[in-house]
Amino acid sequence: MLTAERPSTEPVLKRVPLHDLHVARGGKIVPFAGYEMPVQYAAGVLKEHLHTRAAAGLFDVSHMGQIVLRPKSGKVEDAARALERLVPQDILAVPHGRQRYAQFTTDSGGILDDLMVANFGDHLFLVVNAACKAEDEAHLRKHLSDVCTIEPLSDRALIALQGPKAVEVLAKHAPTVASMKFMDAGPHKILNIDCFVSRSGYTGEDGFEISVPANDAERLATALLADPAVLPIGLGARDSLRLEAGLCLYGHDIDTTTTPVEGALEWSVQKSRRTGGARAGGFPGADVILNHFDTGASRRRVGLRAEGRAPVREGAALYASETSPDTIGTVTSGGFGPTLNAPVAMGYLPVSLSTEGTIVFADVRGQRLPLRVSAMPFVPNGYKR
Repeated sequence: MLTAERPSTEPVLKRVPLHDLHVARGGKIVPFAGYEMPVQYAAGVLKEHLHTRAAAGLFDVSHMGQIVLRPKSGKVEDAARALERLVPQDILAVPHGRQRYAQFTTDSGGILDDLMVANFGDHLFLVVNAACKAEDEAHLRKHLSDVCTIEPLSDRALIALQGPKAVEVLAKHAPTVASMKFMDAGPHKILNIDCFVSRSGYTGEDGFEISVPANDAERLATALLADPAVLPIGLGARDSLRLEAGLCLYGHDIDTTTTPVEGALEWSVQKSRRTGGARAGGFPGADVILNHFDTGASRRRVGLRAEGRAPVREGAALYASETSPDTIGTVTSGGFGPTLNAPVAMGYLPVSLSTEGTIVFADVRGQRLPLRVSAMPFVPNGYKR
């Protein structure tokens, strides 16, 4: 007698265009942001991390969202002005061939998502986080459809080539990338494939993010991996690299409960959008965020270096002393920094305790471990200025 099969309650995971390549190269596949993604390969997280710092690593970030904002007027400045309704950054000032880091903000001043915005001359090209991309697209349609056509690019993969040898490797296939500077962005042909390339990344190293048609992604990735300087790198090393670089992970270090000022992202908000600027305010939560700029926030994201060898993980409570009963903050990202051969973390502390050198204590399995507030990035960046 056959029994009825129970419907699965597990979400159906999507696959990126390079899924077969990851499996063929021994990638350990795990669920991440609704996708099957490689967390590491045979080399392991530690070696992948150190290889990226020393040579070049190839990351698959095709789970991220790629969206075009095309102005109905044909004037890219109209799309830039429209996007400024939703972000506190100066998008009008982003010249053709450049990109800028930005945040979608909420009416209460929190961060809905962080994103990259590039000016491609006749349209804007956005890269948003995987877990937020459906909501981001809906947010754009709700608020900008009067001025822009919103086009999600679901037929493209996104790969990142990162590390000090990235330019040497990529320039063999696309000589035009060698003259790019950090945050330059635009169309380039690689292996005669029409790609969008930015000189940027999420590791603190020099490198490139490459948007490529999905059908051509495996050919491009295979060509890059054929170079002895390049290893495939999984999500595990991507996380440890960005932590050493002091870069935020959305949903952990920043979210709807944190403002850009609390998140130590003041550098990303240009003077033109602040109090007294040419286009001050006009974005969601402007009153709260500009008040934080003008009078200060009560807490701040800081870097934390452990005094010992034990890593302090996300969620660990922070205390002012070894005996204080009251928590003063929380670790939002933490782990072992392979480049430093030491633990590193980020978290939120009261501004009064956020000065470099301040000692606080984290609760790790019932023990109070000392942490020192430290400058970020923990590892100097290698961007090509």
